[in-house]
Formats: sequence, structure tokens, C-alpha cells
Amino acid sequence: MRKVAVVGVGQTVFSGAQSRTNVELFSDAALEALKGANLKNRDVQALLVGAVLTDYAEGQQITHTFIEENLGLSNVPANVYDGACASSSVSIIDAFIWIASGLYDVVLVGGMEKAASMGTALATQTYAQFADRYYDYPTGITFPGIFAMLTNLYAKKYNIPIEKLKEQMALISVKAHKYGALNPRAHLQRELTVEKVLRSPMVCQPLNVYDCCPFSDGGAAIVMTSEEIARKLTGKPVFITGFGQSSAGMFCSQQEHLPHFIAREVAAERAYKMAGVKPQDIDVCELHDSFSIAEILAIESLGFFDYGTGGMASARGETLIGGKVAVNPSGGLKSKGHPVGATGAAQVYEIFKQLRGESGATQVEGAKIGLTDAMGACGNIHCNIVLERGW
Repeated sequence: MRKVAVVGVGQTVFSGAQSRTNVELFSDAALEALKGANLKNRDVQALLVGAVLTDYAEGQQITHTFIEENLGLSNVPANVYDGACASSSVSIIDAFIWIASGLYDVVLVGGMEKAASMGTALATQTYAQFADRYYDYPTGITFPGIFAMLTNLYAKKYNIPIEKLKEQMALISVKAHKYGALNPRAHLQRELTVEKVLRSPMVCQPLNVYDCCPFSDGGAAIVMTSEEIARKLTGKPVFITGFGQSSAGMFCSQQEHLPHFIAREVAAERAYKMAGVKPQDIDVCELHDSFSIAEILAIESLGFFDYGTGGMASARGETLIGGKVAVNPSGGLKSKGHPVGATGAAQVYEIFKQLRGESGATQVEGAKIGLTDAMGACGNIHCNIVLERGW
């Protein structure tokens, strides 16, 4: 099996409703990635795109074929992936397999979404469809509702007063916005205080507005190649050394392991094993913080902290840059934004920059190993990817 490298990355600004189409959003990110990789469109042998809501946002299906034409990719195979919020992570894993097997040498991968352009009502309706149609959906459940329940369950299971937990969650939001304000491509460019988080409007008890990530428009892309080609293109290749992917069923059927998601823990274990690393080896992690409580759940399931201690560790600053493990220096979904199909590729974009020392004001000094963590739907799909410096 051949080693697989990332040699170029691109990302648009993540924001509220944009006038650019999904094709344009992905293409803008792809051109940046190709330029960074010192490659031309004629060098691309396959295109793998993560996209979820193009039919609702634009009334458009098979958008990936129009991206291929727009980029002039000469009739290469083009596939689309719908793994909910993990869509482009799934596409990256498949691209890895295609390259590692020797089938292709250069693959363009990523995703895009116009989630903000749909407006809150339609976006909320479409997101709710990621729950099971016959058992979860009829209860009226939404993602804020799910993570509100998980917050209460977490507090009860680990005997943490809900007000104390809310303060710990607020500190996570403050961290996200602090770093997001330093990220010129982030959706929410404003810092917060704990007081402002706690006084923001209630969405679903006990989650306030500033505990929740925004709907975003945006695109992200990466160029992946074999080791042989990567070393010809750059002196700073970043290798994907491990990945894990796992799935789970209906939210209600996951109850034995909640408030943590079993699919995440299985995927992370597989990724660590493949890469030959342990949680303590990770210098920087971009994880799925769609809600502030989601970050606490993730840092425990990924093995950075013991169950029930993630909030306390965050409050002590152990997830800050310079702490035990830097978590979401990009601002994460919470501040950078969450254009569903693009999110997984945007996580790789950040880790790539971090490992190459190109993250500016939010650089994690000496970062050599990074991890991405993407969750689709209600813990139904999970992908973890380990990346390492190749020089």
C-alpha cells in the first residue's frame, strides 16, 4: 500500500448567505488548493466531492459533474458523498484508498454547501431529516434538542451541577470565538465573554444561542497524491497516516453509550491504530464542536481526557494553544462556521496549515501530528483522520 500525502489545500471564506453558487464555492477552493500544490487541472485524475443540501439550496442535483466541467478536468471520474456533516471526510478516506491502491496518483477532494442561503427554517427542517424518519423524526427532535438532552444527561451521569457545566461550556464558546476572530476565513468574527454566552437567548434548555454553531456557506478542497509525486512537488508534504470510519443506527438505539457516541470511539481507535499513535501524541485537533457540549464529549471520546472531566480540563485551559492539546485553533464549527459538505475538508485544511507552520496568529508551535474529527448526523457517521509532517 502506497503512502498518501496532502500537497495543497484551499478554503473560501465561511459566512452567511453568499451569492456564489455551490459550483463556484468549490471551484474557488479547488483552484487555491491546486495552486498551492504546484499542479494544474490537467493533472487531476479523479474528483470526490462531499455535498448534502444542493437540492434544497439550489434545486440542483449532480453538482459534482458541473464542478468537473467548471474546472476543466477532462472527463475524470467524479463522485459525490453524502455523509451529513462528515461528507467530505468520507470523500477524503475514499481518495486515500484510491491513491494507496495505485489506482490514481492525484485526486482532488473536498466539499461545499450553501446552508446559510437556505435560511433558518428550511435549514433546520433539512437537518432534522438526518434523524430516523420513522422513530426519531416524528418526535419533533432537532439537533439542538438532541444536544440539549445530551447536556442534561452528561450533567446527571457525572454529577455535575448544570450551572457549573454551562459555565464550562461557555468557556469553550469563548475560546472558539477568540480563535475565530483571528481567522480571516471564519464566519463569526467577534469575541465573546462568559457572561454574554450565558445571557444569550435560549435555544433549547440548557443551550443558549452562543452554545450553537451557525449555518454557513462555503467550500474547502484538498489535493491528495502518492508519496512519490508529493516529494517531487514539495519539501513539506503532510501524510495521512491513519483513518477510522464507523457508523451507528438511530439516535434512540445508541442509548446504552450516551452521552458519548460509540461510532466516534470506534473510528478514533481505528485511526490511532493505523497511524501507530496514541491520544497523547496529538498536538492539534480539529473536532466537531457543533455545540459547546459536543466539544466536551469529543475530547473525552478521543482519549484526551477521562470521562466526566472534559469541562474541567477546558476550564483549566488544557485545550488552548499551549495546553495539553490544542483544540480547534481555527475557531471550529462554532466560530469558523459549518457549511456541512465542506466541514471535514476544512478541518484537514487547518491541520495541514498547522503542521507546515502556516497558521499565523493561531499557530501551535512545533505541531507534528494532528487529528480531525467529523461527525455526521446524530452520531450516525464518524470519521477520524491522523495527519503527520513528512519531513
